[in-house]
Amino acid sequence: MKLRPAAFVSVVCVSAVLLMSSGCSILPESEPATLYRLPSADIQPVTPSSNSLTTRQRLAVAAPQASHLLSSNRIVVYPEGNTVNVYEGARWQENAPDLLQTRLIAGLQQSRLFASVGSDSLPSELLLLSELRHFQSDYVTQPPTVKVQLDIQLVSAQNRTSIATQSFTTSAQASSVTIANVVDAFGSASDELTEQLTAWLADQADAINSSEQK
Repeated sequence: MKLRPAAFVSVVCVSAVLLMSSGCSILPESEPATLYRLPSADIQPVTPSSNSLTTRQRLAVAAPQASHLLSSNRIVVYPEGNTVNVYEGARWQENAPDLLQTRLIAGLQQSRLFASVGSDSLPSELLLLSELRHFQSDYVTQPPTVKVQLDIQLVSAQNRTSIATQSFTTSAQASSVTIANVVDAFGSASDELTEQLTAWLADQADAINSSEQK
């Protein structure tokens, strides 16, 4: 017996409904991505000196500005030459700028340079603005080397007057090509950047105190 066109369409539709209701799918299921935190080490408190920052200062740290790709939670890799790619099946647990903001806040809190350190949603006298220029692994070496570059501007939170600017670039080579070891290298490079930033801020006492008097 031949099915008429209308009857054939009805059979197909009923079959599709039965497949969906039974939990079956004709579409391939993608593997869920593994989420990674940014590893971190403790930052030692800065030893007070005659030229150290006054502890009554409160510092707010804004999330870094970044390009479209670096603003995501994809883990960026330069596999060769001018090629830009991302690791498949792996993601940061947050967007990269938010990860780095959290790392900087934690490190600066541990340094005890300021009365308090928090995000830019909290009241403060000082504000740390930045732009994330590099946050990727690069196969310029084997295993790859992670590069982090952050351009910093310290401003008055009240009127956004610039107090000091600096650019920091750090790198760390992964111990192997596995994504877990590459993530560890991201953590090492970010720790070094946080330490450099902390030391730089400790040297800005005169500029900060001068801005207070304006």
